[in-house]
Amino acid sequence: MTTPDNLTELLLSRIRDVRDHPTPGVVFKDITPLLADPEAFGALTDALAGIAKDTGATKVVGLEARGFILGAPVALRAGLGFIPVRKAGKLPGATLSQSYDLEYGSAEIEIHAEDLTADDRVLVVDDVLATGGTAEASLQLIRRAGARTAGVAVLMELGFLDGRARLEPALEGAPLHALITV
Repeated sequence: MTTPDNLTELLLSRIRDVRDHPTPGVVFKDITPLLADPEAFGALTDALAGIAKDTGATKVVGLEARGFILGAPVALRAGLGFIPVRKAGKLPGATLSQSYDLEYGSAEIEIHAEDLTADDRVLVVDDVLATGGTAEASLQLIRRAGARTAGVAVLMELGFLDGRARLEPALEGAPLHALITV
């Protein structure tokens, strides 16, 4: 049985720091060793699926791209539907879009307009909470689709970037779960 302390230790042991990627001075948190380890990936999926169930979520939203890798098995394990949040222009059909600011510029994300309803409580799943911009935009999309937010769950929060502070108003009281904070 994996306890919270054992889970943190297991996950951290499978996350690799890559210095100066993608630019000098940045330490990239590479989760591919974690994904390659079925024990660690399974424990992560179980922990996030438990959060989905505890929050009463009816759907899981995964943020492009690593949120797809985590969100889809979490939704499956929790017995919920999975909705991808994509970069603008990637989804066919009618979409809702949301622009947001990045450190240098802006970006836009989309969901299919019909994928969420007023009956849905949505858990947003991603690998890392950094500055919170993408997660904040996804919460705005969820509300615009008429659904309610069940919360946000991430593998890792980069606490020094203070994304939590940016995200909390958009959560409107829903929980933010980070399995690891660095």
